[in-house]
Amino acid sequence: MIKNFRKKTHEIIFEADTFLGKLFDISLLILILFSVATVMIESVEQYSFKYNNELTIIEWIITAIFSLEYLLRIFSVNKPFKYIFSFYGLIDLVSLLPTYLGLFMFSGSISSIKTIRTIRLLRVFRILKLIRYVKEANTLKQALIASRQRIVVFLLAVLAVATIMGTIIYIIEDPKDGFTSIPRSIYWAIVTLTTVGYGDIAPQTVLGQFFASIIMILGYAIIAVPTGMISVELALSEKMNTQSCPSCSKEGHENNAKHCKHCGAELNPTET
Repeated sequence: MIKNFRKKTHEIIFEADTFLGKLFDISLLILILFSVATVMIESVEQYSFKYNNELTIIEWIITAIFSLEYLLRIFSVNKPFKYIFSFYGLIDLVSLLPTYLGLFMFSGSISSIKTIRTIRLLRVFRILKLIRYVKEANTLKQALIASRQRIVVFLLAVLAVATIMGTIIYIIEDPKDGFTSIPRSIYWAIVTLTTVGYGDIAPQTVLGQFFASIIMILGYAIIAVPTGMISVELALSEKMNTQSCPSCSKEGHENNAKHCKHCGAELNPTET
């Protein structure tokens, strides 16, 4: 009986392909958004003072629901510690800690009150829980993971270009124009390369402006490269579903998969 309940709980909480799973996800989405809105309202002094009791009650109700959800997630997986120390498991834990930490803090001084307030405002990180409940976000996560090595190499190449260009512009330009060191010149190169262009530093010589033009053109090409990498992986990820492994809780399985590609466990174990 407990085994059946655990399987049903896992299906509802971790998967979004069933009616109850979708209902659970939508309910959690609404609760997360409501929780974040509460934190924002609490940061407005006049509302925080006027509705302090109401906001506190709402916060504890939301925290109780999230705590129950967290415990059910741990209960429904075969290897609880894998979930607890997973990315989503840590996010769920962080979303609970601020409220409980605030309960054990003493408010005997102004600094303590400020500390409690800061900790409580960390509840805004609950918005990270939204990632789990959006199928497209899971697809994007899988695409980023699959292309991570190429992205790292690409970023290192960009950093190398920025370092070279920053050093060159440091040699060309006069320190009085803002290029006082190589690190500061590299900062300018990065800002220019990403087409942000704050304008706090700008080359004044013709040669420096020529190099700046090259960096600007490179910037447009650089933006397109990682987009192409991720787009390829997204196209490959379209065959994936929201099926979550009951053993390791990892997702990203193909629609016809019978076993987890991460740990080898059966995805839909039959009852014996």
